Amino acid sequence: MYSVLRPLLFSLEAERAHGMTLRSLEAVHRAGLGGLVATRPAPLLTKLLGLEFPNPVGLAAGLDKNGAHIDALMGLGFGFVEVGTVTPRPQAGNPQPRMFRLPKHQAVINRLGFNNDGVDVLVRNVERAQRKGHALLGINIGKNKDTPNDFAEGDYLHCLERVYPLADYVTVNMSSPNTAGLRELQEEQALRRLVSTLREAQERLGAQHGKRVPMLVKIAPDLSDDDIEAAGRVLGDLQVDGVIATNTTVSRLAVQDDPKARETGGLSGAPLMDKSTAVLRMLRTRLPESIPLIGVGGIMSGPDAVKKTAAGANLVQLYTGLVYRGPVLVGECVDAMRRRKEAPSRGTLPPDE
Repeated sequence: MYSVLRPLLFSLEAERAHGMTLRSLEAVHRAGLGGLVATRPAPLLTKLLGLEFPNPVGLAAGLDKNGAHIDALMGLGFGFVEVGTVTPRPQAGNPQPRMFRLPKHQAVINRLGFNNDGVDVLVRNVERAQRKGHALLGINIGKNKDTPNDFAEGDYLHCLERVYPLADYVTVNMSSPNTAGLRELQEEQALRRLVSTLREAQERLGAQHGKRVPMLVKIAPDLSDDDIEAAGRVLGDLQVDGVIATNTTVSRLAVQDDPKARETGGLSGAPLMDKSTAVLRMLRTRLPESIPLIGVGGIMSGPDAVKKTAAGANLVQLYTGLVYRGPVLVGECVDAMRRRKEAPSRGTLPPDE
């Protein structure tokens, strides 16, 4: 079905098509016709973070910032769905237009800027979701644009406290390129300060609610080797539950021939694959084996998902690949990862991979 609808969606401005896609998915779900959109893949149970994922392919944050379409998105066959990024207070984000397709490169540039309705709205939406598809729910938290970095921990703490009882896991986003100064929080001392504060809060909330919700940190693909080394050291020392690698990139080297390459914002899609996977691979060698990795960035096919696992990812996430391939990509990635898992020996890929 998506192959039929894609030309229509691509004829619309990118952010408008984004909204239309979510509304259409919601309508189809409410009508009980989700099977027309996607076929749920056979389970590929993955135990990680003290949780059991129906399959290791998830939806990356950014598609459903307010958690308003959780059930419809879970119906696409994901093993987990991550909503957000959400901030304490509502904010409009950056001026439009702020999302651009680069079809020649199977890429998207966005400078949305954490546009969302605030954490209280997201909490109400999550509370209303039925979550019957057995997929797990991650909630991605950030800071408001007008909150100085010196006070960022207050924003993250507020969001963590509000979403903690509802999330299967929480992701701390300090790596978006679209909020001025946000990536400075990844500098070693700032990272240690912020994550240490959040880890203390996580343990306190675990005792308060009688359950321990895993907390992951999402990092940028544009870190230097020294920065990756430092991030691995800090996140390992503080024993975070997991790391998501990576967010979008500000680099334009892979798309410099495209007229839209001059647009500011984060680049995602196929051109991000090599860069994000290199960071993933470096992190795997610098983090304790006990800290799992989620690989995201540039997955456009089943073999791409397998490359992420070969580089050290325990789970993977999709977003821009859905724009170009549609929901069929979910099952394709699950099946490719299943074949890798069933291969006779570690490191041996099936012939079609």
